[in-house]
Amino acid sequence: MATYKKRGFKPKNKVEEAQLDEQNSTTAEVFSTLDESASKTEAWVQANQNYILGAIAVIAVGVLGYLGYNEFIQKPKEASAANELFYPQQYFDQALTSETAKDSLFTLALNGAEGKYGFLDIMEEYKGTKAANLAKYSAGMTYLNLQQYDQAISNLENFSSDDAVLGAMAKGGIGDAFSQLNQPEDALDYYEKAIAHSSNEYTAPRFLYKAGVIAMDLGQKEKALGFFERIKNEFSASQEANGVDVLIGLAKN
Repeated sequence: MATYKKRGFKPKNKVEEAQLDEQNSTTAEVFSTLDESASKTEAWVQANQNYILGAIAVIAVGVLGYLGYNEFIQKPKEASAANELFYPQQYFDQALTSETAKDSLFTLALNGAEGKYGFLDIMEEYKGTKAANLAKYSAGMTYLNLQQYDQAISNLENFSSDDAVLGAMAKGGIGDAFSQLNQPEDALDYYEKAIAHSSNEYTAPRFLYKAGVIAMDLGQKEKALGFFERIKNEFSASQEANGVDVLIGLAKN
């Protein structure tokens, strides 16, 4: 085993002198190897510096480009799209509460008027923005109210959201459209997706009830019973809980 030698150490005999020579030789070899490796590395860097600098430049341009795009293009685009969405959303909200002219208001919400964009325009002109995504939801619900069920399904399927209420409402809206198209199996599938999306007190009891009714129509009484019992046990304060005991009794028979 090599031992540490103090500076100025002098060997006392031939054996120690040989050990010192061997240690010095090994040390020299190590440094020689390191020098050689360093020289090879320097040579490789020099030979490939154009490629290295080019790669760094590409990365830098990519990062700066992304930051610039996000700051000077995407953010203004998002703001503009959000402003445009306000106009058709007003028509949509009015249609939901209006006693008359519902269809006209829904049509204005879809297509716009007086030089203002409707939901369909926003979806086309502001692709990739949050407002365009929300416009898909509103357009889908508009088509649902206009009884254009295929269009409702298409738009709601293209809408994506992690929001507890909107995400569930979109899936439940697809279920409603399939129900109106007399496709109960598809309707039940989407009601179950709506239930799975969120257990909030607004959408969950609503779609549990609809799923239970559809399951009863399909003769799936055990599944229907599960839906109705969830309403009773988990959402007893909901409107859907009124009379649910009767439905539970029907599902058990």
